[in-house]
Amino acid sequence: MRQRSFRQVDVFTTQPYRGNPLAVVLDGEGLTTEAMQQFTDWTHLSEATFLLPPTPEGRAAGADYRVRIFSPGRELPFAGHPTLGSCHAWLEAGGQARTAGRVVQECGVGLVTLRQDGDRLAFAAPPLVRSGPLDEADVVRIAQGLGVARSDILHHAWCDNGPNWRGVMLRSAAQVLALQPDGAILAGLDVGVVGPTAEGGASAPRGKVGVVGSSDEQGIAFEVRAFFPGSNGLSEDPVTGSLNAALAQWLIGAGLAPTHYVASQGTALGRAGRVHVAQEGSDIWVGGSTVSCVRGEVLL
Repeated sequence: MRQRSFRQVDVFTTQPYRGNPLAVVLDGEGLTTEAMQQFTDWTHLSEATFLLPPTPEGRAAGADYRVRIFSPGRELPFAGHPTLGSCHAWLEAGGQARTAGRVVQECGVGLVTLRQDGDRLAFAAPPLVRSGPLDEADVVRIAQGLGVARSDILHHAWCDNGPNWRGVMLRSAAQVLALQPDGAILAGLDVGVVGPTAEGGASAPRGKVGVVGSSDEQGIAFEVRAFFPGSNGLSEDPVTGSLNAALAQWLIGAGLAPTHYVASQGTALGRAGRVHVAQEGSDIWVGGSTVSCVRGEVLL
């Protein structure tokens, strides 16, 4: 074991302790998968990341660094808030991008491009590995697990960009915030729930395509919640970059959201996460503010 540089970064917030925290080990070289997983489980955070030099193939393709992303009990090929938080920590520690204004991260899904978006970082959403509508049996089960009527799920789709997210849209943000899901029914499922903040925003009949997501007085178009299997049953993620990236691809592609919007997440957990989405050409950029809350060393 030795001392390794460490950051704990709060992601998707300008206010420390109001977003989604991430543990970042800035020097992961020499650590085994088992050691990375053990440390992640010990942190009791939703994710921890370990920064490494790019593989030869990644370097040849332009990668600036490589990251391995872990959540309790498993390694993830991609996750959004660890992507932003890892890039923030890498830059803060003196990382120099090979191309000015652009950082290329190598991870389990391949290369992910990040850019500076004003005072925020943003990543280009990786392609979905599975899309299209969910099986009706899954929709019925999700409705039961969320405690809503099947008719309250207006739209649904696979939102799988590594994590196996199943996305559903409810009638309103208020309905999303009121959810009290049943972990026994939703066991084994990664479920993302979205609802429009503007009154009447999701009034298009189920199965019909209609633009929703007019922003409320705070500039927020949607409320999002993310439920997934945790070590002690069903868990809820405070702010989820991978889910919001996949939701954006689904909602914008289906005409259910404008090409630029802000989503709120974490409200039900006392957080104030803000996810900024922008479609530019064929790319969808997902961004947010990041702030370091802890700097130091860890013994690993």
